Amino acid sequence: MLGDSFSLAIDAIGHNILRSGLTLLGIVIGVAAVIAMVTVGEGSAARIQSDIAKLGSNMLIVRPGQESFGPPGGSAEQRYFKERDIAVLRASLTGARALAPSATRTLQVVNGSNNYEATIAGTDLGYFAVHSWRVTGGRLFGDAELRSGASVCVIGETIRRELFSGASPIGQRLRIGKFSCQVIGALAARGQSAFGNDQDAIAVLPLRTFHRRVAGDTRIGSINISVADASRVRAVQAEAEQILRELRNIGPGEDDNFTVRDMTQMASTLASTSAIMTGLLGAVAAVSLLVGGKIGRAHV
Repeated sequence: MLGDSFSLAIDAIGHNILRSGLTLLGIVIGVAAVIAMVTVGEGSAARIQSDIAKLGSNMLIVRPGQESFGPPGGSAEQRYFKERDIAVLRASLTGARALAPSATRTLQVVNGSNNYEATIAGTDLGYFAVHSWRVTGGRLFGDAELRSGASVCVIGETIRRELFSGASPIGQRLRIGKFSCQVIGALAARGQSAFGNDQDAIAVLPLRTFHRRVAGDTRIGSINISVADASRVRAVQAEAEQILRELRNIGPGEDDNFTVRDMTQMASTLASTSAIMTGLLGAVAAVSLLVGGKIGRAHV
């Protein structure tokens, strides 16, 4: 019986080569799409979690202005933070493991005949704690260097590789814009972020050095907060918002002129995007299998 059925199937395939080929093609595409769907979905989810983890654990990012597609409201000065804001948050905010101001620019960095476009960040020691970023050579800033605004810097792996050709950069001079700093530390490699930018193309300066030698002002573009306990992220976020509303004299019913973003929420948004992609691949798989099945039934 089984042998007769097999012979009949082979005979039917032989008489309908085109339809049989299309049926097989539809099934192959459908199965391949299912495999791709699972692989891409799981890989994207893992990549998102890994990239968010690189930013720091239980991370909050405070930025000036409201998240919107139009121009931010308020005056330009009102949209930035000051060192006073950082001091008050450090003294008043409960549940924070580390907190760091950050001001950034994108500039060419030069060593000899080598140059590279990099992110220049002005901050303090809290920055490295918030991002769980360690040095692989040299050291971080000293308290005296932070207070005085010394011309020292800590560089990322891309800068070390591109400008120092594998040699140790510790103790060498790096030109940033119109001034030069002494490299005192090299950071561990981190790779690309969830947004596709190279996290290692960075030179980190003491905040006062950045203000005096790079920016020419005292603005702080963002505040990074690492929360000690994951269960208290929302509570710390609400507390930070309340403190900043008081510092900025925002009255009841008035909109915030800043945003406190929970990175776990961003991870959820990115995961949703990944889920949409997975759904589209699933639709391709379903259509492919459906077409293959219809051709198969027509063949019968």
